[in-house]
Amino acid sequence: MARSRPVDKAALRSLSSRLVIGVLSLLLVGGIAVAFASFAYGRQAAREAYDRLLLGAASDIADSVSIADGAPVAQLPVTAFQLLALAPEDRIAYAVYGPDGTLLTGHDFITLPLGEGTARRDRGPMFFEAEMQGEIGRFVTVSRPFAERDFAGEVYVTVGQTQRARNDMALSLTRNALLVAVLAGAALMILALLVIRSAMRPLNQLAEGLLDRDPYDLTPMDSAVPAEIAGMIRAMNRFMWRLDRQVGAMRNLISDTAHQLRTPVAAIRAQVELAIEEDDPKTRAQMLDRLSRRSQSLGALLDQMLSRALVIHRTDSAPRNPVDLRDIALEVFEAGDHELLMPGSEVELVIGPDPVVVLADEMSLTEAVRNMFNNALRHGIAPMRIGAERVDNDAVIWVEDAGSGPSKEVLSRMGKRFERNAASKGKSAGLGLSIVQAVAEAFEGRVTMGAGENGFRVSLYLPQEEDV
Repeated sequence: MARSRPVDKAALRSLSSRLVIGVLSLLLVGGIAVAFASFAYGRQAAREAYDRLLLGAASDIADSVSIADGAPVAQLPVTAFQLLALAPEDRIAYAVYGPDGTLLTGHDFITLPLGEGTARRDRGPMFFEAEMQGEIGRFVTVSRPFAERDFAGEVYVTVGQTQRARNDMALSLTRNALLVAVLAGAALMILALLVIRSAMRPLNQLAEGLLDRDPYDLTPMDSAVPAEIAGMIRAMNRFMWRLDRQVGAMRNLISDTAHQLRTPVAAIRAQVELAIEEDDPKTRAQMLDRLSRRSQSLGALLDQMLSRALVIHRTDSAPRNPVDLRDIALEVFEAGDHELLMPGSEVELVIGPDPVVVLADEMSLTEAVRNMFNNALRHGIAPMRIGAERVDNDAVIWVEDAGSGPSKEVLSRMGKRFERNAASKGKSAGLGLSIVQAVAEAFEGRVTMGAGENGFRVSLYLPQEEDV
């Protein structure tokens, strides 16, 4: 027992869900990026804000340093501690160093990063981090140069504080930014869902239209759809056109079979019954001869009908390849049908050195040309000619006999189903030419019938393949 193929659940997921998952993924990646960016921005903003406070306090202390009796003296200003008090939960520390790095006032646990620290005249404030009473603190060192009679050199002021306030500020900024990002993301998701639903509406309408269609309705679907769906609609319309053509061919074959076979089969059955009851050997021989001719005619008719069904099927399904019409004419000529249908008749092959190439199915073309040739043999007058040539932008393969051809009235009905040529003595010519007409339509060509160079000519015109 054949095992069913496992169902790919991902393939069954709707297009809407795929779009929603895609949008959610993009928003998630964007949210993560925004979170990192918000945290970095909040940390940088908090650091810059509190670094300014540290710098302001250190600058105020440095400005308060004066020289008394040849030594620097620091008088701590209240404004410096007011600035640092803007972070009430943080501890602070300060130190004032002389030119040789000796501590003049402040906390002695603060280590000056420059050690002895000289030659800072061209440097700005220096920020650094160091341990402060079991926590990591943020420090700034500024210098103030003096050039007086009894003192020359730089005085260094270092001020630091713990980082609780700035960390809280960074988290607060990050939290506010993320809150805005989450609200914006939710709004974008809602808008995306609305946009996706609106964009998917044509597909839903298409699905509803297909479900509401009659199973036998193969007419083209409305192509007034968005460009992204238009290609699918064109492909579906082409598929339905081909399906309709196949169904039509099947119906025509059934109709042709019922119409064309009813009379000869009934006649054969009647002749068999009469032959069985006939006692006269001479009359029975005549009846058997008529029965043989009827059977041959019926066999030829069946061959043509099956050929017509095969040609219509291949013109819709077989790939189109470059075909040289000279090869088709040569193959039909060498098949030797004229030796059976018209023994002793003269047949001339007319082909030139230049290729006559078309894009078509070789088997279908061969069948069409064989029917053209056999019709000429059955209903025409020797000598016969078959050839292939280029005429302007078309490639032409033709069959010609020496007769004048049927009347205009008969010509107007040639190629139609069920038509019989009055001069054919009961042999169907219309069915064979209908095969030629079907091949011409399948390959964007046309069939012409009329006077040729030496008699009556049937020509099959096809678009020429220029690239070969």
